[in-house]
Amino acid sequence: MAQNDIPDIALNDGNTIPQLGFGVFQIEPKDTARAVGTALEVGYRHIDTAQMYGNEAEVGQALRASGLDRDEVFVTSKLNNGFHRPDDARKAFEQSLRELKFDYLDLFLIHWPLPTRYDGDFVSTWKVLEELRDAGTVRSIGVSNFQVAHLERLAAEADVVPAVNQIEAHPYLGNEEVRAYDKAHGILTEAWSPIAQGKVLDDPTVVDVAEQVGRTPAQVVLRWHVQRGDIVFPKSTTPKRIEENFAIFDFTLDDTAMERLTSLDRGEAGRTGPNPDEFDYIPS
Repeated sequence: MAQNDIPDIALNDGNTIPQLGFGVFQIEPKDTARAVGTALEVGYRHIDTAQMYGNEAEVGQALRASGLDRDEVFVTSKLNNGFHRPDDARKAFEQSLRELKFDYLDLFLIHWPLPTRYDGDFVSTWKVLEELRDAGTVRSIGVSNFQVAHLERLAAEADVVPAVNQIEAHPYLGNEEVRAYDKAHGILTEAWSPIAQGKVLDDPTVVDVAEQVGRTPAQVVLRWHVQRGDIVFPKSTTPKRIEENFAIFDFTLDDTAMERLTSLDRGEAGRTGPNPDEFDYIPS
């Protein structure tokens, strides 16, 4: 399979992260090892999982089966919403290492801020991640779904600036206020739901841009993310699509195409997932 050069982007802690990764959200555990194995064969070297996805063990299994060394693949996981209390967070992190059968994680995130839970205290949870980074069991730490107000509170009360903020972002939800804050404070933005769960792929503008550059709608949307400077990790269980989503570094979109895709932003109306200010789900 054709191997493209995936750029490594510098994090604010001196580490680097591949700009393109493979996401395993909503991939059933029984399908995860096969899908991740295919992605690694294609050339992906960045896998994004989470405790709440229930497939960490299979991610680790796929990496071991690939024959690649552990340090050749960047792996992210995220804290389960049910374990924000400091002692629970420490135990949950250790469980992730056991599930993956790793000695360390490359990146660990608070999955959701949950401002209406735990007395609104996500700062004490963040301080546990700082401890883990200091101990060397995770190399970089970050957050997911944090709004500007949440990030400002961390800046005021914590010692370490998140390396990344993983947020919903796609042409229908540019999430520009959060992205602007991230950029101004040295935080890299990661885009989840990069194609809006497929909703943008039939958009006439996306289809037209794809036809003009001779690529698929998914490829041009992923390329749009990359040219905006964000980290992106599409998800698929279909080998052809896994390979297709990888082939986005051998073409570029001109300024007009970029502007056309950016202009599709619908603000909050374009959001496909929950609003982070309101989301309070804790798994049973």
